[in-house]
Amino acid sequence: MYLGSLYLYAYWFLRPLIKWFLRKTTKLCELQRVCYGEPSGASRTLGVEFSLTHSKTPQIQEVIRYLNERSENLEFIGKHTKTNIEFAVVTVLRVKKIHPTIHNQFIKSFGRTVEQIWGYKQLNVEVEELRRTAYDSSNPQHEEMLLGLWQRLNPDTRLEARVTKQWQDIGFQGDDPKTDFRGMGMLGLHNLYYFSDHYQKASQHVLLHSLHPVNGYAFAIVGINLTSLAYHLLQDGAAKSHIFNFAKGSPVMRHFHQLYCYLFCEFDRFWFDSKPKDIMDFARIRDDFETSIRTILANPHTVFRINMLVDTI
Repeated sequence: MYLGSLYLYAYWFLRPLIKWFLRKTTKLCELQRVCYGEPSGASRTLGVEFSLTHSKTPQIQEVIRYLNERSENLEFIGKHTKTNIEFAVVTVLRVKKIHPTIHNQFIKSFGRTVEQIWGYKQLNVEVEELRRTAYDSSNPQHEEMLLGLWQRLNPDTRLEARVTKQWQDIGFQGDDPKTDFRGMGMLGLHNLYYFSDHYQKASQHVLLHSLHPVNGYAFAIVGINLTSLAYHLLQDGAAKSHIFNFAKGSPVMRHFHQLYCYLFCEFDRFWFDSKPKDIMDFARIRDDFETSIRTILANPHTVFRINMLVDTI
């Protein structure tokens, strides 16, 4: 621990000198060295993000403040995307004295990293808004999505009533699912609905697994728990390696939903591989699963392949 702290202190103390030395010897600024030296995806984007975040140049800090404000107000992705990226690129070219004609490739590479960094920040805001939105049974859209979840998971079984014990057949705790969404709000329902809508066969297979007479689990409740996991991976930045490698442009809600679907299918496999004694093993297995996922995501080259082939049990 002491040696690690000493190394970090030495690094931050020497960082300005190292940057100056490399600039003099390579004729490239740190951002150029990252964009030219790292492969596209998480390695490059994380390197650019680190460099920008730790820059002491006032103009760079102003760019960061401006783009943060745009993403917080949901104004980075969409009709303003091109303008926002151009603002960052032009400022960096001017401040770092980079010739645009000679370094045209840098402009493209740096622009893509800006799109990913602040697209990710805006995605965080959008996900947080859904999490804070409580399920409202008087809201027709909320009710329609909930009923749509049932129809996609159990297309051949008619729901007898809005409040019924049938909800327990797909893993809710009681007769009215709305009470189970308190922790994750509408984000939990959106995730479940996306899984059942875009990967209907896979979600039905996973539901079937969850009904196993010995090793079964509550499908919907576990799904909401996995929403919590996906949410925290996104918020604390652990998901950046996958999303920056997976998304070609700005990360959007679809990428978050697909990460969730991957986690659900992987957890299903992990659960049965762990051979639980009963449902009381859930907390332990869930924690082991999170540790496994975080270990994989610690590798900047990680990209989860969204392959929804699920074995039947």
